[in-house]
Amino acid sequence: MAQLVGALDQGTTSTRFMIFDRSGKVISSAQQEHRQIFPRSGWVEHDPDEITQRMWSVISSALGSAGVSGADLSAIGITNQRETAVVWDRETGHPVHNAIVWQDTRTDQLVKDLGGAEGMDRFRHQTGLPLATYFAGPKVRWLLDSDPGLAARAERGELAFGTIDSWVVYQLTRGAEHVTDVTNASRTMLMDLETLDWSEDLCDAIGVPMAMLPRIVPSVGKIADATGPLEGVPIAGILGDQQAAMFGQTCFDVGDAKNTYGTGCFMLLNTGNELVRSDNGLLTTVNYQIEGEPAVYALEGSIAIAGALVQWLRDNLAMFEKSEDIEELAAEVEDNGDVYFVPAFSGLFAPYWRSDARGVIVGLTRFNNRHHIARAALEATAFQTREVLDAMRADSGVELNELKVDGGMVANNLLMQFQADILDKPVIRPKVAETTALGAAYAAGMATGVWEDFDSLRANWAEGRRWLPAMAQDRRAELYGRWKQAVERTFDWV
Repeated sequence: MAQLVGALDQGTTSTRFMIFDRSGKVISSAQQEHRQIFPRSGWVEHDPDEITQRMWSVISSALGSAGVSGADLSAIGITNQRETAVVWDRETGHPVHNAIVWQDTRTDQLVKDLGGAEGMDRFRHQTGLPLATYFAGPKVRWLLDSDPGLAARAERGELAFGTIDSWVVYQLTRGAEHVTDVTNASRTMLMDLETLDWSEDLCDAIGVPMAMLPRIVPSVGKIADATGPLEGVPIAGILGDQQAAMFGQTCFDVGDAKNTYGTGCFMLLNTGNELVRSDNGLLTTVNYQIEGEPAVYALEGSIAIAGALVQWLRDNLAMFEKSEDIEELAAEVEDNGDVYFVPAFSGLFAPYWRSDARGVIVGLTRFNNRHHIARAALEATAFQTREVLDAMRADSGVELNELKVDGGMVANNLLMQFQADILDKPVIRPKVAETTALGAAYAAGMATGVWEDFDSLRANWAEGRRWLPAMAQDRRAELYGRWKQAVERTFDWV
């Protein structure tokens, strides 16, 4: 039988297990959504036990549809929604609270208090991150502050904290391993980017006992053996979802970049072994680390709401039945009718980092209709990507010749053409657009010898479609200028 590698993709809205062969071809896939829990405005939670149930279900389904067993897999890789925080009881293995999701804004006042006189940059040199509601460490501090009993148990080492990768590995190994990889650890505000280890100073300052923390491991390397339907299969790769997409897009050279269009939108630029600190609102993060080798870093522009805006129009406003219907709706009009939709539902992430911002639709007149709003919603993702690309250019000095894209939204041809137009750059979609799971499989397969090196992975990459810019420069400048005006209207709402 051909060498097969599995990938568990634990995303923000769904759990998926995919099986790939050595050519990168999808052999089988199974996916299930999980609930989005909104206890109050600005709060977003997931049920960790529900995620576990979905995980075992999709693993069994994918193995069954491929006609294989776990023993037929050479390895499995894991990729996950980042920054989402889970705390559980070490003895029972049960979560003590729902997972607090990366989009959640309940730590707004806490991060302001932590910043004090120094503000959002207090920990940026050590962590590469601004103080923001986005990151996992303050979420844990909030949880411990909310229940003195939990705080005391955490100090005694009775509770475990992890991002979703930690929870998944803990479940796959039936509680034998409490680990996280360097890419996920770099999103907690608790790891020093230079040492790649937990910082006692950061943990003390943020208020997270070190006794709760998982062991940090490289992204590519044998970590543990799985159990259940995957009994004995090596877990050999862990990458946060955006870093996994970089791996799947084979962005291994300095200056390589990709943009993933999912629940949020995330652009990463490979900076190699150099730790480039941003002056323009980007994050400095770990791109990946191969066992025994130095870490590779990246600059990242994080956008909170992209595909989630389409879901919001579908679910909250019932504007259409299926997410893909938005393209037909938006194509009914020639342009946005001077309507701009800034989806600052969780504040604004890169390059602004404004937790006080909230969403706005501006420019409405009696002329406008739902087609203009649908088009403005799609264009919002492209405008936000332009802002991130401008910041990336300013920080790195690198002028991108083209942009590799992936994720669910890249099936939307209208959006991809507008993206090329507003960037004035070619936009390229690979044949395998869902590169996040593929990247996790590549990492695990490299660690176990399925793929020998980066060149063998590059040989699998193939272009699926390319969009070229076709917009006049003055029109591009006009639209982008109006977008900037709209963004300013979101500030200081909270």
